Amino acid sequence: MKKFFLLAMAGFACSQLQAQNIDKIITREYTDHLIKTLSADDMQGRATFTPGIDKAATFIESEFKKIGLQPLPGEKTFRQTFYKYKISRLSTSVKVDGKDIPAENLLISGANAAAIKFDQSTATVAKLDPEKPFVAQLRAFVESKQNQLILVDSKFADLFARYKGYFDRPATIDEKDVSGPSAVQVFVLGTPAATNYEVAISNKVDKMPLFNVAGVIPGKSKAKEIVVFSGHYDHLGFLKPVDGDSIANGADDDASGTTAMIALAKYYKALKNNQRTLIFVAFTAEEIGGFGAKYFSEKLNPEEVVAMFNIEMIGKDSKFGKNTAFITGYERSDFGKILQKNLKGTEFTFHPDPYPEQNLFYRSDNATLAALGVPAHTISTDKIDIDKLYHSVKDEYSSLDVENILSTIKAIAKSAITIVDGTDTPTRIPKLEKK
Repeated sequence: MKKFFLLAMAGFACSQLQAQNIDKIITREYTDHLIKTLSADDMQGRATFTPGIDKAATFIESEFKKIGLQPLPGEKTFRQTFYKYKISRLSTSVKVDGKDIPAENLLISGANAAAIKFDQSTATVAKLDPEKPFVAQLRAFVESKQNQLILVDSKFADLFARYKGYFDRPATIDEKDVSGPSAVQVFVLGTPAATNYEVAISNKVDKMPLFNVAGVIPGKSKAKEIVVFSGHYDHLGFLKPVDGDSIANGADDDASGTTAMIALAKYYKALKNNQRTLIFVAFTAEEIGGFGAKYFSEKLNPEEVVAMFNIEMIGKDSKFGKNTAFITGYERSDFGKILQKNLKGTEFTFHPDPYPEQNLFYRSDNATLAALGVPAHTISTDKIDIDKLYHSVKDEYSSLDVENILSTIKAIAKSAITIVDGTDTPTRIPKLEKK
């Protein structure tokens, strides 16, 4: 009985110590410092391949160094560097039946080589059905495996212009997609027919570095088992000016999640009770294809990853009210139930994703590991269905509820504790079958 009493008292003292530590370590001042720095104008919106994202990476590295993290095994620094090819359009010439098509009436997909030419002898002509949804037809043609000239009815002018902005951006691709054959789809707005046509496209092809920023706290008795905490630190860079402001600061998306990841690293490093190895990673290139998370996942054995806490957009109250957050893919494992169990007696609650129609589970950096069977989930509070600041120049620090960020970070820290210390192991997610 005496032994049991002493053990109980030791457990109580440990929990009290954790509670004290969390308030001293994850403070409002510290959280403000992180998120204000990451979302400042001098980060230039942290777009991939820009000086701004390099500056953000340097800042995150400095925080990891202060905390006392180690680089990933095999890496000499906190940067996990890899390379992609950036395809920037130099010129486009499209003639249909002897007439030049203006650039505003062209939307081009798949043009990844340095020089591309085709005409009616090597490509087919197709049309979008004006009575069917635009986006579904666009997607089907983009996924086709042949060169095509696709005629688009003027009825779709607004949607055409919206998606043209996306396709006009520089593309980021693998080396095999530069050197190998590619299918090019040229969408032409407002031209009803085409008998003879010529397409000539010239691109600039640059090999460019990308870099995740990752640090490790080695585990003890279960060092081969890994728990990942993540957030993406890239954003959109510069957008069309609104009231003279063109910087998409990405304060909520996802400086808030990156802030949480860094703060959790500081907390668990101070706590010193992680039996499992903890990896803290700021992903790059989430906004242009999730390339950072994909590369990171390829370097891990998914069977060794016990859980992944991906944190995305926690800067405002969730639809469930204060002291709440939702977990994508909640029903796919008992990850959420474990977290909620560890929050018993607190005012914070986790909920299933209220936006299933948004397919958020496979739209963030948890997706690659989740597809491999890892209980990898995203934690968020964003009202994605009505968030007017999402992907805009108005996503700034001033729009955030920092107390919401603070309470969510602390809730994650407390709820993850039994996964971190090796007591709980979430059930695996069914692997996503490859098509």
